[in-house]
Order: sequence, then C-alpha cells, then structure tokens
Amino acid sequence: MPKPEIHVFVCNQTRPEGHPRGSCGATGAAQITQALSEEVAKRNLFNKVAVTATGCLGPCDCGPNVLVYPGSYLYIRVKPEDVTQIVEQHLIAGEPVKELLAPDELW
Repeated sequence: MPKPEIHVFVCNQTRPEGHPRGSCGATGAAQITQALSEEVAKRNLFNKVAVTATGCLGPCDCGPNVLVYPGSYLYIRVKPEDVTQIVEQHLIAGEPVKELLAPDELW
C-alpha cells in the first residue's frame, strides 16, 4: 500500500450506556467509518486516502468525530449524509467543510 496523502481517523470508542462522556460508538461511528470506506472505494482513492477506525479523539459528547490529516481538521456530529460532502469537498477538492468543523474551544 502506498503512503496515503490524507489520513482520516474515525472515533469508534464505545463506553457503557449512561457513561457521562458518551461515546462515538453509541452515536453511529461504525456507519460513518463504513460510509467513508465505501466513498473512498467508489472513487478509487485507495492510493490517496486511508480511513482508520480509532479510539477516543476527545470531545465524546460531540460524536461521531472524524479527524483529517494533514491539517488536523476535526469534524464533529458527523452523520452518514455528511460523508459525501466531506469526501468531495475536503478529501478531493482540498476545502474543509466549515459547518462541520469543531469550534476552536473544542479543538
């Protein structure tokens, strides 16, 4: 596998129900990981983009969280319907999706 130009980390942390911090796993992180992987495959971006499921990325109550490098862009409250826009606008065109980015006080 060639070295990816872009690395996308998707928090898949799961905590017990009722945990005070919540978790991305409880808010649909697996679906986001799957949707991102499918978009990368559909667009044949394997040599450019790597999608990796991770543990906690920080703001658990704002999940699912998606972190994109280079640039350290943290997307919060990502929904499956946001994935195509993130891929097209950020991963392909290079322009972060501002309305989905974590505010400065979180990241």
